[in-house]
Amino acid sequence: MGKKANKAQQDTAAPAVEEMRIDKWLKMVRIFKKREEAADACDSGRVKLNGQVAKASRLVKVGDEIVVKKGKRYIELEVLQIPKRGLSAKDAKLAYRDHSPKLSEETLELMRLQREAEKKMRRKYKGRPTKKERRDWEKFRGW
Repeated sequence: MGKKANKAQQDTAAPAVEEMRIDKWLKMVRIFKKREEAADACDSGRVKLNGQVAKASRLVKVGDEIVVKKGKRYIELEVLQIPKRGLSAKDAKLAYRDHSPKLSEETLELMRLQREAEKKMRRKYKGRPTKKERRDWEKFRGW
């Protein structure tokens, strides 16, 4: 009889607050493709939960604010629900509200130009620069 009484007490107890690890939540709502990527972002300090840098094991609840740095952009999210399993792309957007500021067309154009310039200036090989690369740098600097 003691087992039945304990079970009845558990059923009537207040339901536990739904929580989930932040790396798992970011993967389930399709912010990152892999949970490992989400965990790496957390460990490198690119994810903040309620204004504090979050480790991958921090628990997320409904109403929490998350800021994720992906590339050169910041994504500001408000948690609306904790999914039980992986979601489709359409349903994943219902699990959060995006508060990210919208970038103007000028800003997007500047970001595109900067990416192109970085791509052109990227070195082909690691290590010591070749003679040609050194001469190009000197020409660029005006020496």
